[in-house]
Amino acid sequence: MDPAAAGPVKVDHLITKGISKKHIDLLKQEGFTSVETVAFAPVKELLKIKGMSDITVQKIREAAKSIIPMGFATATDLAAAYTAMIRMTTGSAQLDALLGGGIDTGNMTELIGEFRTGKTQMSHTLAVTCPLPVEAGGGEGKCLWIDTEGTFRPDRIQAIAKRFELSPEDCLDNIIVA
Repeated sequence: MDPAAAGPVKVDHLITKGISKKHIDLLKQEGFTSVETVAFAPVKELLKIKGMSDITVQKIREAAKSIIPMGFATATDLAAAYTAMIRMTTGSAQLDALLGGGIDTGNMTELIGEFRTGKTQMSHTLAVTCPLPVEAGGGEGKCLWIDTEGTFRPDRIQAIAKRFELSPEDCLDNIIVA
């Protein structure tokens, strides 16, 4: 098992499977930031990308599917994959250090605590940091906020975006609220 295959894998990893930088850049321009998004995208969606032929799309999908883990693995393989996992910043260097680098991607993380202990604040911060480059503590992705308690606040997103010197409008556009 390829250690880079746990959690979301940057779409740039497709270059190791013979996909050209040109085609990877085209995928990125259309919002495909991970190998998983490419592997699970409908063929029709990939064919809509200008500069992608049927043969190219087929080759890209085969490459993406060869990277995604599809079966059993040893604990040693999983340990190696865990070290290659992308972690997103919580916005607190101390908390990131306690968590071994931040919040793991590709996993479910549950925040538990009493009323007014910062669970929603952390969620807002993660929603802002998720599109950041991996090098800056982000996950290079979008945020899906499933608001079961009515706690999503656009004004909090805007304030946190300013803290990270990001465009509040871009951050809001990157979050899908259900």
